[in-house]
Amino acid sequence: MTFLPELLAPVGNREKLETAIRYGADAVYLGGPIMNLRAKSAAFDWDALCDGIAYAHQHDVSAYMCLNALPREQDLKKVDEALEHISGMDDASRPDALIIADPGVLAKTRKLLPDMPIHLSTQANTANSSSAAFWQDFGVSRVNLARELDLQAIMNIRRALPDLELEVFCHGAMCMAVSGRCVMSAHMNNRSANLGLCTHPCRFDYQVKAIAIEEKTRPGTLAWEVYEEDGYSSILAAEDLCLIKFLPWFMENGVHAIKIEGRMKSGGYLAQVVDSYATGLRALKAGTFKADDHLGELLNTASRPLTSGFFLPEGKRVTYPAAEVQHPIVGRILAQTGDESWQVAVRTRFDCSKPLCILVPGLERPVMASTEYSFENPQGERRDTVHSGTTLTLRASHPALSEGLFLREAAE
Repeated sequence: MTFLPELLAPVGNREKLETAIRYGADAVYLGGPIMNLRAKSAAFDWDALCDGIAYAHQHDVSAYMCLNALPREQDLKKVDEALEHISGMDDASRPDALIIADPGVLAKTRKLLPDMPIHLSTQANTANSSSAAFWQDFGVSRVNLARELDLQAIMNIRRALPDLELEVFCHGAMCMAVSGRCVMSAHMNNRSANLGLCTHPCRFDYQVKAIAIEEKTRPGTLAWEVYEEDGYSSILAAEDLCLIKFLPWFMENGVHAIKIEGRMKSGGYLAQVVDSYATGLRALKAGTFKADDHLGELLNTASRPLTSGFFLPEGKRVTYPAAEVQHPIVGRILAQTGDESWQVAVRTRFDCSKPLCILVPGLERPVMASTEYSFENPQGERRDTVHSGTTLTLRASHPALSEGLFLREAAE
């Protein structure tokens, strides 16, 4: 059972949807206004959701809708409301599958939308073939496996259930919780992560009261150590997952889809990560894949060290430190306004005496020297420095420039 995995990308708004598709995603997952686990991500309202799904379909990209919150009794009416909206969508704007975690939501979906494909969320924590078979018997066509599984466990499930599609997270944040089912946010801020309201307390800064712990039977070996900076430390945020090196394994072992985490991440982050994995998969198909060709791009996006997580057996782990020098996204090209002029939404402060890199899909990274471009404000005045939140005109004639592409500070 060997085939190229589908690359599944997160999209939290229309810009990110267009970005994921532009940079090579095979499928996207997105949430409506209720009952998804990124309730505060400025997600799609119903009209925008329909338009976004139709846009994906126009570009031959599948779109999966998240209904993966774990509803309480008072939330069941919201589930019914969501399913009623979905039942009223036409074929062009209807999602290709629903991502569900809760068995009650699954039962309602099977009753109201009997023909809708169901993908089981990682929140269901499916860790063995018996559990996966249970869900398959109830109409689930794809299972996103628990993030705590290693490659041998995934392989065993694949062999036991050859007709079930398997999906595995390949990149992004890892929670200090079982498959993301964290209670820290509810405990500290009365906002449940399992209802889409996570406040990310694992990323807060804490004042250090204890420095390190040592397990009794392992004297001399620290089980956990806190690093302090400016009097505070981030002690609960796990390293970020990165499995780019193992793309050949996913293909050889019949994993149907690899999934990127991060509906809350920026469009610039998404462009770089999707481009890395999409280009890697194409190289894999062509027989030219080399992990190191793609890793540098991912390290440029990393806010924490990247790691293989639980993927390797026997507690082995591959870890990559974040790049010492990272090159930020400068902006996104919104539209062409003339033969050599482009409207750009600026995302970070940038000194225009530096070279500028164009993020072209396929991991092409042409560079414009400072003499080959300029930025102007709406009054036509040239800017030596651009600032986040502004929309400016880029004057340049480079053939790689195109609407929807991102610009990044280039390495000097």
